[in-house]
Amino acid sequence: MPSQKKNTKNVVTNTPKYAARVTKPRNFGIGNAIQPKRDLTRFVRWPKYVRLQRQRRVLMKRLKVPPAVNQFNTTLDKNSTHTLFEFLNAHKPESKYQKKQRLLNAAASEGGEVEGTKPTVVKFGLKHVTALIEQRKAKLVVIAHDVDPLELVIWMPTLCVKMGIPYVIVKGKARLGQVVRQKTATCLAITDYKPDQEQTFNLLTGKAFNEVYPVRMKEEGGKQMGYKHYCREQRLKKLADE
Repeated sequence: MPSQKKNTKNVVTNTPKYAARVTKPRNFGIGNAIQPKRDLTRFVRWPKYVRLQRQRRVLMKRLKVPPAVNQFNTTLDKNSTHTLFEFLNAHKPESKYQKKQRLLNAAASEGGEVEGTKPTVVKFGLKHVTALIEQRKAKLVVIAHDVDPLELVIWMPTLCVKMGIPYVIVKGKARLGQVVRQKTATCLAITDYKPDQEQTFNLLTGKAFNEVYPVRMKEEGGKQMGYKHYCREQRLKKLADE
């Protein structure tokens, strides 16, 4: 007899269409589920120079910092710094190629005689800037806040105040170095400026640190304790109140 086909169209089953998914706990053993991401910062063996600079930063927060050193932690505000570097880049020293072209053009135009006037540029070099301050030729001095060792420029704000020359402290010896085509620069001095930059120069001298110098020399830095010390102080305070 021929086989009869079963009618499965109208068969009703009690099995739900989407059965509930049974979740299984993950096994994080070797060769099984992928390990979750963890913050491994405290378990990393950092290079020695990283550890030293972090320890130095913590020490500078914990220990009492004298005012002469602490004044370098307060720098020029962001907007004034942007204006200052625009002004400095407008007086950027010329490169060797630019200087060569200027002298050749001057010699060709004057029939072999080189013109004696030099372009108005910013001055750099610790000894050069110091000499300009002592001779009162500098009109504005810019000092980097991260000079190492700091003893190289720690006396410069005092000298500027004594000579009556405006000075500012800005972030970045590397950024100052870019202005004068060097890797780093401890300080810069402005002896002259272009006529169209007079308004900007007056604005920058108004932001000088000379007026706040007496206050800064009375402010000590550091003495910022960590979280563990804070918790201990709170616990001792609570016991004393009881």
